[in-house]
Amino acid sequence: MEEGGSTSSAASDSSTSGSGGAQQRELERMAEVLVTGEQLRLRLHEEKVIKDRRHHLKTYPNCFVAKELIDWLIEHKEASDRETAIKLMQKLADRGIIHHVCDEHKEFKDVKLFYRFRKDDGTFPLDNEVKAFMRGQRLYEKLMSPENTLLQPREEEGVKYERTFMASEFLDWLVQEGEATTRKEAEQLCHRLMEHGIIQHVSNKHPFVDSNLLYQFRMNFRRRRRLMELLNEKSPSSQETHDSPFCLRKQSHDNRKSTSFMSVSPSKEIKIVSAVRRSSMSSCGSSGYFSSSPTLSSSPPVLCNPKSVLKRPVTSEELLTPGAPYARKTFTIVGDAVGWGFVVRGSKPCHIQAVDPSGPAAAAGMKVCQFVVSVNGLNVLHVDYRTVSNLILTGPRTIVMEVMEELEC
Repeated sequence: MEEGGSTSSAASDSSTSGSGGAQQRELERMAEVLVTGEQLRLRLHEEKVIKDRRHHLKTYPNCFVAKELIDWLIEHKEASDRETAIKLMQKLADRGIIHHVCDEHKEFKDVKLFYRFRKDDGTFPLDNEVKAFMRGQRLYEKLMSPENTLLQPREEEGVKYERTFMASEFLDWLVQEGEATTRKEAEQLCHRLMEHGIIQHVSNKHPFVDSNLLYQFRMNFRRRRRLMELLNEKSPSSQETHDSPFCLRKQSHDNRKSTSFMSVSPSKEIKIVSAVRRSSMSSCGSSGYFSSSPTLSSSPPVLCNPKSVLKRPVTSEELLTPGAPYARKTFTIVGDAVGWGFVVRGSKPCHIQAVDPSGPAAAAGMKVCQFVVSVNGLNVLHVDYRTVSNLILTGPRTIVMEVMEELEC
């Protein structure tokens, strides 16, 4: 009887472990699809494949034509043929990333039908998994900013790992940055990030513990994804190459200079187009002006208004000096189907470089030359515009921004 009970228990444990592993792989795959889909969405906005279209006297904002997109995928070598392109887009449709504008077709078809990314019309489902993923992405972007030094090469049990953070220091940072109100809340957040496969112990031996143990982000959110990866059913965590978004980064003499897993900003081809009213790009003459991310190309991007709108440089210290001629203002901006309608530039502090007169930001009262103090309660006076843009990109559709405006003499 005891043997039977023992066998049953062992089988149960094995089943639970297998189930947990399958769930983990599914979460990892979901995260990869989300990143891949978002990178594609940004590229399509950049190249104006996504735009407002009319049919039967009705305008459908921010959509693309299925047949034209398939042509684009083949032209840009994202798919070898039309059948493969359909399979790729169906993967995004199955995950709820894209949909037919009237939700009349569940299958992605190679015809002149309008489809849209759900992120462009506010219908993307924010379940617990997606919320955890977006929270992890926001933390990752903040940690990867040039000003942040929390991620460092460190050694544990005789093995050196790149881009690690110490658990206790990470908790301090989360509270300091306003990501959690208490240390206990910060630790609960870390447990959720581990459960969803976003962070893990460097050698995968320990759960998250408030200690000197080392942890890493399992995903490189900035790695350029190929659409063809969506058709690879192999779990990302089982890939052993250094290009794998889920491989642990051990430091070695051979790969120390390798950029295969370096976290990079998107290339010029896929510049982030968040925090702007994208339908107004055409009036600019160059989409680069509305990009909120830098490029890594050797030649600088062509911008239609590259010069700062500020008359002179202003420091954060100057803004905070008692009696300084600046007034604080707070705006609540609800993004519409095409963005928020403003451009952020500069560093320590960032400033408003441009405002779309017909966008939500202008309606809220935002003006050029205002200095950005906080975004959704997070102080950003000492970061650059890339960090601010990423905070907006990975945050909610409604943003609360505090700015400082020079008083007129």
